Amino acid sequence: MQVIGAGFGRTGTLSLKTALERLGYGPCHHMKEVIERPEQIRRWLALAEGRPVSWEDLLRGYHSCVDWPSAAYWRELAGHFPEAKVVLTVRDPQRWLDSMNATVFKQRRRGRGLRGRAMRGLSSALGTDFAAFTEMTRLTVEERVFGGCWEDPAGMLRAFQAHIDDVVAAIPPGRLLRFEVGQGWEPLCGFLGVAVPEEPFPRVNDSADFDRNARANLAALLLRRSGQARSGPDES
Repeated sequence: MQVIGAGFGRTGTLSLKTALERLGYGPCHHMKEVIERPEQIRRWLALAEGRPVSWEDLLRGYHSCVDWPSAAYWRELAGHFPEAKVVLTVRDPQRWLDSMNATVFKQRRRGRGLRGRAMRGLSSALGTDFAAFTEMTRLTVEERVFGGCWEDPAGMLRAFQAHIDDVVAAIPPGRLLRFEVGQGWEPLCGFLGVAVPEEPFPRVNDSADFDRNARANLAALLLRRSGQARSGPDES
């Protein structure tokens, strides 16, 4: 593990994943990887439930990680991989909250509705991935990261700022980059000691992309059982 992303979701984490892979730090783990590789759902769920899971097992084959679920364990990962550099993605707090409301919170509200509850029940009965994924994200993000203040805007903003303060206090300055994706390649490449690519910095996964992809992903999870796809980039 060479780079650990400590930033919350909706702070440009998919753009950072794309950038890190372009710079040679891939594959980069992201929630997208969990969705696409079903065995990972059960592994991250086991961790969220307090069962013993090794970081090597969770992140085998990856050279960097960003976004939840790994960002929920930034402190543990930074301790386990002491040579890895840490990138803390940030953005304007209110714009972050607005983005969360338009994406992650929107999906969470759908999941709590009658249709969402029915989907979880069907998934549990069929043994498919949707119910496990929903529980993993609830425990990891809603409970571990936000401590249950999911529907309190002021509490969410406090959690966002407290997280930034905690990372800055815990990680030595020479090991940490506080980064806004709008800054482009230069700060990131300077921090990592690599050349700046001759192409625009990637900007992906806006709110419209998130909603469209989320619907497709949830449909796939509802139908899929673990064991139907690879669990890591180095496994066949």
